[in-house]
Amino acid sequence: MTHPTPSRGRRRAPTRMERAAGRAAALQKPRVVLALLLLLALTCVLLLDGYLRAEVGGDQRVRTGAGSGDVPDKVLDGGPILTFRGGRATSVSVPAKTIALTFDDGPDPTWTPEVLEILRKYDVPGTFFLVGSMVSRHPGIVRTMVDQGNEVGIHTFTHIDLSYQSDARVKREMEQTQLALAGAAGITTTLFRAPYSSETDAIDNYSWPVYKKLGADGYTSVFVDTDSDDWKRPGVSKIIKWATPKDGKGAAVLFHDAGGERSQTVAALPRYIEKMRANGYTFTTISGVMGQRDATGAAGTPRDGTPADGTVGASSLSGLQAAHHTATGTTLYEGRALIAAVAVAEWTVPALSAGLIVVGVAVMGRFAMMLALARRHHRQRNRRRFGWGPPITRPVSVIVPAYNEKECIAGTLRSLARSTHPIEIIVVDDGSTDGTAEIAESLGLPNVRVVRQRNAGKPAALNNGVRHASHDIVVMMDGDTVFEPDTVRQLVQPFADPEVGAVAGNAKVGNRDTVIGAWQHIEYVMGFNLDRRMYDLLRCMPTIPGAIGAFRREAVLGVGGMSHDTLAEDTDITIALHRAGWRVVYQEHARAWTEAPGSLGQLWSQRYRWSYGTMQALWKHRKSLTDRGPSGRFGRVGMPLVVLFQIVTPLFAPLIDVFTVYSMVFIDLRAALLAWLAVLGVQLLCAAYAFRLDREKYRYLLMMPLQQLAYRQLMYLVLIHSGITALAGGRLRWQKLKRTGEVGTAAGVG
Repeated sequence: MTHPTPSRGRRRAPTRMERAAGRAAALQKPRVVLALLLLLALTCVLLLDGYLRAEVGGDQRVRTGAGSGDVPDKVLDGGPILTFRGGRATSVSVPAKTIALTFDDGPDPTWTPEVLEILRKYDVPGTFFLVGSMVSRHPGIVRTMVDQGNEVGIHTFTHIDLSYQSDARVKREMEQTQLALAGAAGITTTLFRAPYSSETDAIDNYSWPVYKKLGADGYTSVFVDTDSDDWKRPGVSKIIKWATPKDGKGAAVLFHDAGGERSQTVAALPRYIEKMRANGYTFTTISGVMGQRDATGAAGTPRDGTPADGTVGASSLSGLQAAHHTATGTTLYEGRALIAAVAVAEWTVPALSAGLIVVGVAVMGRFAMMLALARRHHRQRNRRRFGWGPPITRPVSVIVPAYNEKECIAGTLRSLARSTHPIEIIVVDDGSTDGTAEIAESLGLPNVRVVRQRNAGKPAALNNGVRHASHDIVVMMDGDTVFEPDTVRQLVQPFADPEVGAVAGNAKVGNRDTVIGAWQHIEYVMGFNLDRRMYDLLRCMPTIPGAIGAFRREAVLGVGGMSHDTLAEDTDITIALHRAGWRVVYQEHARAWTEAPGSLGQLWSQRYRWSYGTMQALWKHRKSLTDRGPSGRFGRVGMPLVVLFQIVTPLFAPLIDVFTVYSMVFIDLRAALLAWLAVLGVQLLCAAYAFRLDREKYRYLLMMPLQQLAYRQLMYLVLIHSGITALAGGRLRWQKLKRTGEVGTAAGVG
């Protein structure tokens, strides 16, 4: 048919297909960018959560036994507070009958609030040295802590020994903790206590430069001179005993409000406060000690007033928080951003973990269902007495939609000509520009008709073929597919059962000798055909493959034919037949050899169309969920299984790989590797069984580990890309893959 040429100077209006292609192309780049941004966001959330939990960048080294020759004796023998005012190291001791209660490693969501309640009840201030990662995870506790009148100091962000770290890491630990404090309570602090520190005589040649550097930056380093050793959980009595200074001396006393089970600390604290007050002691903060020192003359008498009962309470002196400074400007806003980011990570990672459990259970459940039902299907259909009914011997129509299939059409038609079942062949040329129709006609094969139409897409070509069909059973195949001589006969036998409206055949990858082809071969045998056995028994087959399927002509016409509504016309028609009350079955012995995509680009295009089309079909038939009768049965059985196994599980399956890689790098390489190998072993078991049922050679399974590492990730990205397209409302045209025609050779079908 000749099309008129548009007149010169007049622009031809784009066709509907060209407009759809233009819209799809316009949406491609934003969708890819969005997918990459989502992946980047997930990676950042995981790394942030791992950093907070010291899984990323953690350093468990603790230095012991180092010399202290470079540390001044006055520091080693001095008090627990070390300042560098004027560039000189100065030690400050706690005055007699005075206790600075200090708490390390918090905040903890369980124990810190209990400690704060005790301090509030007794009107006693405390100095809390906080771990920045914990501050960012529990900002509300820190806010309450500061509002209650307690003082806070820095205990690094990830609780590491700074003597092992570079200057940049030390600076980062301090700055990040300051940001966490700014975001949580709107303050910064000048107090610092190093993790794993104790008394000043434990300062060594490696930690001393760190203290000097921090002192030059304005920090006051705080040590202890009385340690309760409550982390050992020795019992309440011993905690009180070990925390009591000797001979009425003052002390900076160390307790822990986090870092482990602290019930003994909580139990000991009220009794300790009552005991020390009974012995004439007052309680203050580190800033309170510094304030008393500055306000006390040489004789040691206070220059300002002191409460009559000798108690310095949290409500008595604003100077108890003198180390605090109000956070402003970028520090405040960056701190709030950090708290917000951590909050997102705190919610996201548990959700991802729960999703991982769901996906893991779903994957293992699917494997178990496939193995059990596939075995039952194979045994049922291969029994000697099994039969669909009287043999089908009447002629059938074979429809071959073709668009630019010059490389394959001859091989396809010659394979049909060798059929052992009587057939008529209808080639529907969908506006090919490469001479496909001429090649089909030139072969001179019997019972072959060529029907030409303007390019309108595969569904239109199939509908045109159905209209031209002479027989009540129509077989549909792709223009690049090769049938075995017995394929059509095997494929149509289930129609002896009047309830059967359609039959899915066994599609095989012909070009399996390449790496990409071998990967797809494994997927076809294990993922597609094993699935179809399961769905057949459950009577909810979701898809009849476009490469090989047979239909009752009346069933196809009864549901309106092949629809243009989706890109997966095969899935669409299959679901429509279920809803109309027809049974759809799988015939494993009807084999067709198809040419799978030979490059990653072509594979992406094909699977992108399949995935997106499946989503479209499921959405189109969503009302089946609430229907009654056959439609409702598919909606309540088939639809959830397809959504769970073909969309939700694969969509979230990357979580398994992401967490596996994360665990290998940051947590436990051996355990993560063993877990991954265990999952691979289960998959190999399923694949081996599927190969056994299809009588395939096991050597292709050697490619399966590499398939899991590379090919599966590509399929994940395709599915994510399709999901984003569905959410964006994009549409795609029928995409034509580049063919080589190699499946048409004898080797291809042998």
